[in-house]
Amino acid sequence: MAKIKVKQVKSSIKKLANQKKTLAALGLKGIGQEVEHEATPSILGMINKVKHLVSTQEA
Repeated sequence: MAKIKVKQVKSSIKKLANQKKTLAALGLKGIGQEVEHEATPSILGMINKVKHLVSTQEA
């Protein structure tokens, strides 16, 4: 399966609690942090939920 890089580009301050939890579940703790995940449907759904806070690219 393909790998995808996810980078947090905006702050989670003043965002909904479920969006903060989604960022934490992705492994993102702050602006500029980048993690790599398999492009599974569950990960893609999580990314879609916080797409306004992160940027993605294929690894």
